[in-house]
Amino acid sequence: MLSFDVFNGDADGICALAQLRLADPRDSVLVTGVKRDIQLLQQVVPEQSSAQITALDISFDKNRSDVQRLLDGGSSVFYCDHHFAGEIPEHEALTTVINTAPEVCTALLINGLLKGAFAKWAVVGAFGDNLDGSAEALARTLTLSQDQLALYRQLGLCLNYNGYGPSLDDLYYHPGDLYRAVVSCSTPEQFVVDQASVYSALSEGYDADMERAAGLAPEVKEPTHAVYLLPNEPWARRVSGVFSNSLVEQNPDRAHAILTDLGDDHFLVSVRAPLNRRQGADSLVRQFPTGGGRAAAAGINRLPASDLSRFISALASTYSE
Repeated sequence: MLSFDVFNGDADGICALAQLRLADPRDSVLVTGVKRDIQLLQQVVPEQSSAQITALDISFDKNRSDVQRLLDGGSSVFYCDHHFAGEIPEHEALTTVINTAPEVCTALLINGLLKGAFAKWAVVGAFGDNLDGSAEALARTLTLSQDQLALYRQLGLCLNYNGYGPSLDDLYYHPGDLYRAVVSCSTPEQFVVDQASVYSALSEGYDADMERAAGLAPEVKEPTHAVYLLPNEPWARRVSGVFSNSLVEQNPDRAHAILTDLGDDHFLVSVRAPLNRRQGADSLVRQFPTGGGRAAAAGINRLPASDLSRFISALASTYSE
């Protein structure tokens, strides 16, 4: 039977699928894209009447109609995610592992399903999803050294960094190619050796882009929230998510919004709730048409410039309560 692996193009989606396919190798059609490209199941059109579909780290709510279409066509769907799902239908061919708790990501959910078979990749995925506490808790069960922990964190940041940008042209690697590089290695240590050129390109790119971002001053800075505006440049589009993650780590009681100019009177928006209050980001962005995400981290794909003041007011209202 034809198989499709559908996954978010960030660290969490890549590390979740890598664990699954290291445990259960499968010749599948890969469907992925930039981190913000989450309505991926619309691309799955089996040539046969049915297929095996695996969907990872993309909101069930955003793909609901396509899940139903695939089920109605005779396909089976395994769905694992940690974003807002809405109501989940009952169907004998649908299996779901969905947990929206703020300390959980898809790579950790797959790790639980596989009973820790490739837990090191789950640690990398959790670090990439800015869940340092959860990553470190799992790492302690693996008795990792401090050097290993630092390596896993850096690799998670780099894999996640590659997924940002409104188009594939902004990325260093297509997420499908990056996944293939990851799944060829049973451990992160093997990856940094066997895929040294890939790791070096991402690590050096991350450092260079973050250095540029560090020189930016906030447009709005309050005790409860801050807003940064980034220019219409490839480096700014790539760094938007990882920059927001670094800001909340430095200011754990403050929410942050990074708005990157898309050059057409729209902004790409990344929102991070305070680390000490990991809630509200999803409900905030869903007030805008292209918003989505989870309670701790969310975004808006295209915010009209005319809605900028309304967004900043909504951010302030959400986190000043």
